Amino acid sequence: PIVLCFPAAKPKKILQHLIGSVFCLSHRLEDQTKKLHKDMKKSTEADLAMSKAAVKISADLLSNPLCEQDQAFLESMTALDTAMRRMDAFNQEKVNQIQKTVVDPLKKYSSVFPSLNMAVKRREQTLQDYKRLQAKVEKYEEKEKTGPVMVKLHQAKEELRPVKDDFEAKNKQLLDEMPKFYQSRIDYFQPSFEALIRAQVVYFTEMYKIFSELTDQIDQAGLTDEQRERETEAKLSELRALSIVADD
Repeated sequence: PIVLCFPAAKPKKILQHLIGSVFCLSHRLEDQTKKLHKDMKKSTEADLAMSKAAVKISADLLSNPLCEQDQAFLESMTALDTAMRRMDAFNQEKVNQIQKTVVDPLKKYSSVFPSLNMAVKRREQTLQDYKRLQAKVEKYEEKEKTGPVMVKLHQAKEELRPVKDDFEAKNKQLLDEMPKFYQSRIDYFQPSFEALIRAQVVYFTEMYKIFSELTDQIDQAGLTDEQRERETEAKLSELRALSIVADD
């Protein structure tokens, strides 16, 4: 729960401090929600772009003329292409799940803030009217109590009364409901974040299976990464030794 502590002060000052703190929390929550929504959209778009690029690369390799000349290379590229397409399918499923359980709820939550901000704005407008009319009453109260002044004072008080009541009602509503709204964010977002974690766990579990199978299919020689690196360097050295690529 929201707990706000204040030093010893007049009730009016404490109330003003409380109002300012609640509004500050609301604005911070709005900014954080919008930023999180934007970042989640970027993340899912990047995920999709990554898997689509991987599928494109494997397809390009599969169409390489070398596949027509080397059966082992063809089998490796076919296995790679199959793995990339499986990865893309699981990735699409993950992104769709995140869209429904995280991105869309964030967008819906953000849509609440314009109405909340409008309520704050209406309260502020009513407060300014309240202050203006209160100052008018105080001005007549300070004057000599003549007949015309008393009439104007009475009129000013009558004009002030409904505005004061309206402000106090709006103020009380915000003070009652804004802390509840702020505190509700935990119950609202927790299912989304749990769904995000589950979607990631399922996806990476499947990726482990896919790439383990791919490794078994293409790593028949059983070479280590260091051995492969030395083998690649040796072949590159052979290429550099050819006269057609030799430095002038």
